[in-house]
Amino acid sequence: MPDTPDVILECRNLWKVFGNLPGGFADQVTTRAADDIVTDLQATGAVPAIRDVSLDVRRGEILMIMGLSGSGKSTLLRCLSRLVEPSAGAVCFEGQDILTLKDRQLTDLRRNAFGMVFQSFGLLDHLNARDNVAFPLRVQNVPKAERHRRADELLDLVGLGDRKSNFPHELSGGQQQRVSIARSLISDPDLWFLDEPFSALDPLIRRQMQDEFLRLQTTLGKTIVFVTHDFLEAARLGDRIAIMRDGQLVQLGTPRAIILSPADDYVRDFVADVPASRILHVADLVTEGAADGAPQVHLKDPLELAIDHFLSGHEALQVLDDNDLPAGQIRRDDLHVLTGQSAHG
Repeated sequence: MPDTPDVILECRNLWKVFGNLPGGFADQVTTRAADDIVTDLQATGAVPAIRDVSLDVRRGEILMIMGLSGSGKSTLLRCLSRLVEPSAGAVCFEGQDILTLKDRQLTDLRRNAFGMVFQSFGLLDHLNARDNVAFPLRVQNVPKAERHRRADELLDLVGLGDRKSNFPHELSGGQQQRVSIARSLISDPDLWFLDEPFSALDPLIRRQMQDEFLRLQTTLGKTIVFVTHDFLEAARLGDRIAIMRDGQLVQLGTPRAIILSPADDYVRDFVADVPASRILHVADLVTEGAADGAPQVHLKDPLELAIDHFLSGHEALQVLDDNDLPAGQIRRDDLHVLTGQSAHG
């Protein structure tokens, strides 16, 4: 598989089947239709959890993977990191197929290039926050002073510099997850895997952790694969979203593209209750023309702001760019046609 400069991870024709595989399965996936393979597998009682998935992860992006329970989103993440062994296909990190790596090579890759955070915090109860964060370096026999220095830096980064000596039971759920995040960053990974890291937190703490995550990403600029079941979370955090159904990748695109152009009825139903005004921005609906004397909004403003003006009775708004220069207009009628929502309710 060729190495593309802006792609750090790529998977091609990836399958994960639980149960007995037929002979020559790896050859079948390149010569037969996926639907026919699935039918034959199900007839034998095997469960195709991942079905012929191909995608790229671009350097520096946040790729969100989402779907309903049982859709295969967490299994896909585990296949990409090879925590679960794929049944067929290829997964290339920096141009190298990691499915060909031996155990020692895979361990080195996880220690040095991959960071992982899961829904369960996975902290060691007998270690304080600093030693939990430093634990991966302890396994690598890094001197104590050095691992403590690096752990302290990361705890400061996640806002827990004053809790270094606290044990897990002395920390709140959000604080424990911050320790887990700091630990996952201790080896300065090139690729960061997060599997529903905030779903065990209550809504207020979850929102705060999303804010913290965005702040960290602004500072660190990591490449991230992030699993969630919450579309608003995916749209807020992600550059692109991959939507899974029954182990298949049914749509991959920006939050805007998925909202405005769902690939099929499943995706349309999936986002039906998502308030488009919280996902889209003025730039998504701007058109040519002037609305002199009308209230002004900016291209990057959320659509909710425009709706507030429309609810006040305005028919059009003047749109400005980042330099406060005219960039077009946004009209009440365009809002209704493109989002299916009325500014009256």
